[in-house]
Amino acid sequence: MDIVSATILLILVLDPFGNMPLAVSVLKHVEPKARTRVVLRECAIAYGVLLAFMFGGDKFMHLLRLSDDALAIAGGLILFLIALRMVFPHAEGIFGDSGETGTFIVPLAIPAIAGPSALATVLLLVSREPQRVLEWVAALSLAMLVSTVVLLSAQRISGWIGRRGVIALERLMGLVLTAIAVEMLLAGIERFIVQLPR
Repeated sequence: MDIVSATILLILVLDPFGNMPLAVSVLKHVEPKARTRVVLRECAIAYGVLLAFMFGGDKFMHLLRLSDDALAIAGGLILFLIALRMVFPHAEGIFGDSGETGTFIVPLAIPAIAGPSALATVLLLVSREPQRVLEWVAALSLAMLVSTVVLLSAQRISGWIGRRGVIALERLMGLVLTAIAVEMLLAGIERFIVQLPR
């Protein structure tokens, strides 16, 4: 996987367009002048969490004695479940709540942006090719930049394309992410089978 593919994957996993309704919901009680500051703060917190997981993920894996194959299979499963929820969203919201809570870390930074799928993805990227960690950091930074711009423009974009447009865009991203998740899952299973004693 190259840096462009990794960036696209991370953008799909971070799901900025799917997070727009949540951002609009949690920010409606915030003064318009403070909304930019809140979004930047939440995105910075999520970015910090993802970076910490990217650099500390290898030690975490060794501590739990997890193999790369197990992580690939688990990451594929998690991405697949997240993608299904993007394609078939629940009525109560993306993460099972209405988003009416505060905007301090939860639910916008975690788990909306830095959720299980994003954490699993950055961990998987580094564990598969740790020598390219600077490329993965660059990919994460670009993906985070795109997500930040989208969330900063959430009110405006929602007004332009409407709620149905946002839902259609999220489902399209979910379909693409489903294919990526299946590919990741199959790759992990294939490597596991190859290592089995004959």
